[in-house]
Amino acid sequence: MPSPVPPPSPAGTQRSAGTLPPAGRYAPSPSGDLHLGNLRTAILAWVLARRSGRAFRLRVEDLDRVREGSEARQLEDLEAIGLDWDGEVVHQSARADAYDAAIGDLADAGLVYECYCTRREILEAPSAPHAPSGAYPGTCRDLTAAQRAAGRERMRELRREPALRLRTDVTEWTVHDLFAGTVTGGVDDLVLRRGDGVVAYNLAVVVDDAAQGVDQVTRADDLLSSAPRQAHLAHLLGYEQPEYAHVPLAVSPSGARLAKRDGAVTLRDRAERGEDAAAVVARIGDSLGVRDCSTAADVLEHWDPSTLATTPWVVDLPA
Repeated sequence: MPSPVPPPSPAGTQRSAGTLPPAGRYAPSPSGDLHLGNLRTAILAWVLARRSGRAFRLRVEDLDRVREGSEARQLEDLEAIGLDWDGEVVHQSARADAYDAAIGDLADAGLVYECYCTRREILEAPSAPHAPSGAYPGTCRDLTAAQRAAGRERMRELRREPALRLRTDVTEWTVHDLFAGTVTGGVDDLVLRRGDGVVAYNLAVVVDDAAQGVDQVTRADDLLSSAPRQAHLAHLLGYEQPEYAHVPLAVSPSGARLAKRDGAVTLRDRAERGEDAAAVVARIGDSLGVRDCSTAADVLEHWDPSTLATTPWVVDLPA
């Protein structure tokens, strides 16, 4: 197993011990209005942080899929259901230097290599036994100097830069989840920076959580399989491994992930049908077994995390 990268300098990405209080967080992408499932997850993240005495941070993950006006509407909706947060809203788009520093630390430790594969080549390549779904097979991991030169030339012809990947010497990692318990999952040579120059999600969230003092990560359980990869990367960077709390997705009556196509699924949609923010919170409270809620504070006061169902929340909305 590689040794952790030495902690960055104070100008780097890692928070120094004691500089920030432990925190939870919510980190939406400004790609559209938040639907009821997003709002439910936000409430649960806020409740778990506040109940445990943690600060609550808000981060806008705006490296991709930004729709004009979405961030402002999302913040308004979070306030409307009773959420507050500590400190300024952090934007990933403003944190390029922090991501560069983290990649530099990994590279100095010999844990970064260039990848010249296209997405199609990766999908068509055979995976190693027991590797996680979509795991990188290591095609470019141990190329000769001549092969790397040929790869760079090919990237120039494609008008792309090589992707940067993590060189990891483990195949799995174990995390603790508040609801799923002990979870061991596969780890591969994940992308750190894509061929288009954009930092990869897995690196950004790990660096950002460490910088914000986040030691409790609450999010939808479709991301549970990513937790071992991210926790291992945090280990390599010398960060504390967070506690995870993955909560069930919201789905339509057909069982598909809740989406705009399912009708009036956002706060503004419901408002057009005469259902105010308090009524939406009441609906979310009912899904958690908490009656007569009108704001997130009611969920904070009355919800028992041990009662959280492990099955998805089926959202059946009237027209």
